[in-house]
Amino acid sequence: MSNKGKYKIPKAHALWPILWRTLIFLGINAMIIAVLSILAGYVRDFRSEADCYYVRELADTIDRGTDAEREEALAALASDGHNYCIIDLYGEVMEHSGPITVSAYNDKKDEFYPRDLKEILDEAGVEKTEYGKGRKIVLDPGDNTTFLIDDYNTKLDALVDVYDLARNNPGALISASGNEVFSFPYWIAAPMSESSQILMVKSVLTVRVKDYTHLAAGMIIALIISFCVFILMIISVIMNISANRKLRRWLFRDDIVKGHNWLWYAVTAQDILSRRRNAHKTYAVVDLEFIRYRSFVLCHSVKEAELLLRQVVLVIRKKTNNGELIAHTTSAAIPLLLEVKDEDDARSRLQDIISTLEAIPCGHRLAFRAGVYLVIPAQEKIALNQKSYIPDIDLLYNNACTASLSLADVADSGIAFFDSDLVDEEKWIDTVTNRQQAAVNNEEFLVYYQPKYDPRNNELMGAEALIRWQTPDMGLVPPYRFIPIFEDNGFITQIDDYMLTHVARNQRKWLGEGRKCVPVSCNVSRAHFGQEDLAEYICGLVDREGCPRSLIEIELTESAFFDDENALITTINRLKSYGFLVSMDDFGSGYSSLNSLKDMPLDILKLDAGFFRGSEDNPRTRIVVSEALALARSLSMKTVAEGVEDKSTVDFLALEGCDMIQGYYYAKPMTSEEYENTVIPVPVQQAQAPKETPATPAEPEVPVSVPQLSADTPG
Repeated sequence: MSNKGKYKIPKAHALWPILWRTLIFLGINAMIIAVLSILAGYVRDFRSEADCYYVRELADTIDRGTDAEREEALAALASDGHNYCIIDLYGEVMEHSGPITVSAYNDKKDEFYPRDLKEILDEAGVEKTEYGKGRKIVLDPGDNTTFLIDDYNTKLDALVDVYDLARNNPGALISASGNEVFSFPYWIAAPMSESSQILMVKSVLTVRVKDYTHLAAGMIIALIISFCVFILMIISVIMNISANRKLRRWLFRDDIVKGHNWLWYAVTAQDILSRRRNAHKTYAVVDLEFIRYRSFVLCHSVKEAELLLRQVVLVIRKKTNNGELIAHTTSAAIPLLLEVKDEDDARSRLQDIISTLEAIPCGHRLAFRAGVYLVIPAQEKIALNQKSYIPDIDLLYNNACTASLSLADVADSGIAFFDSDLVDEEKWIDTVTNRQQAAVNNEEFLVYYQPKYDPRNNELMGAEALIRWQTPDMGLVPPYRFIPIFEDNGFITQIDDYMLTHVARNQRKWLGEGRKCVPVSCNVSRAHFGQEDLAEYICGLVDREGCPRSLIEIELTESAFFDDENALITTINRLKSYGFLVSMDDFGSGYSSLNSLKDMPLDILKLDAGFFRGSEDNPRTRIVVSEALALARSLSMKTVAEGVEDKSTVDFLALEGCDMIQGYYYAKPMTSEEYENTVIPVPVQQAQAPKETPATPAEPEVPVSVPQLSADTPG
């Protein structure tokens, strides 16, 4: 899954918006000028084309009309004040009225210049054919042919550009009134094919100053409007940039420490790590956590805690370099991005930062833990097989947090680096979680038994049910590899049901075979005690298998006694009333309270191995163990010592009156087959005699309805 676009907030850039708006502005101005030029050209062409049409009509009348019509047309030209002349194809003036001011005409010699005459004839469609000593001249103009010729007073390459003359020579209009007229004379020529002659008529193209002032005013107004729009666009860009920056400041602000928040950290870190120039640098993604921050809040106040956090961030900021990042996420977490040389450099810098933070005077002992994930973008790119490296900041920071969690049980400051072992552990947790239900359904969990013996006569007094996981692909998995995972994800309650069901089933089977059945303890986890009808639920599991309740011992962990005490006492009393034995496991391993012994109606107290380890060398230990055993006897509770491995401890515990011992000295945990064959074998006389199903001891009736097991409960 691509991370492109993740944590990517659009930036407001000034250069490109201003550039493309400038291009639009220039384009609009060019369009305005072009439109006005086209308009001026239209007016010019309209006038000149009207004159050309008039001359063409006269030429047709003169060429094809009667003599009277010819005379009438020429008279009309003269009366209108138009100078004209008629020339033949050799340039001879056949007839004219007024001075001939055609630029190609030499009035002194009364003839046309040969070079200019040739151009006139070419324009009129005259073909010359040379043969022998003579030549043939043919006039073949197209329909409606007219063309323009320069006048002496208007030397232009193309008379169609007379308006351009005025436009390109604005000095001619200086100090001119709006009604002043400027004249540009030129000649219009119309070939006459019937008479093989050319009619030339002088015309005048007039330019009024007001025409150009109107055009100039329109152009100025249009340009001013365009410029105002351009200024408004630039202002809009500036306001947009300002609003974007304000929004980014708001989005990136952390009000607690008056600094940056996680979003800013993620966006900026992603930008830094994805730059090509940083590809071969090493960065440390750090999760720095304030240990016991909530304790500080309780002891002081939220306001003081926030002030302390600001001071912490300020101290860290002084320890960081340009280009390195510091932000604030949750109440006690401070993400960092440091540029380092290697792991040793990262550890040294973080140790310096933590030491400085610990020295902040606040009337409270400060401690910080740092989880670190080292990133080399070039290597990450290769590992991910990507053309360009787009870092997944969430994943990188999660790796740092995972490293930090490895220090969760440590109360002092510490630094931990993310490595492959943490990855393997997370993968193992994922594997166990994905396979847990299938393992129950396939009965991959095995019940192991560890016997308990009376140290005074070595008589079997009971056993504890222990769980193992026999997988088809990984072999036998010990409980410490999966039980903590089940406790974290809540699946431990199904394991409790599984164990109770299988132990009750085995006890009923062994009872039917005439074996010596002793109470077997089954652990019921702390999570189960949130169930109001737990006692009745356990009765339902055991009774369904036909096992006497007196052969099942419900074992509670010490941590269960820190929950709802009243509910726990009620559940214990109900279990005892239904015929179950109830014990406390691992007494002495944690923070056992004598008050819990006073209030809880327990049958059995199990002493943790660490409780009496070293009793042979430490008189104080012997005193504590002796008094604990005496206290249990005074409270009418039997005692079990766990983890006993040597005879001297057995002798000591026997002397002090310990009721049962469980440990490698007597037996290690064994499969149900080993347990039934070596610990509780069928008596010889019982094996030879016909088997009879022994009567099941009467059990106290459950005063409430027993809940039905769920469909996925093994049974």
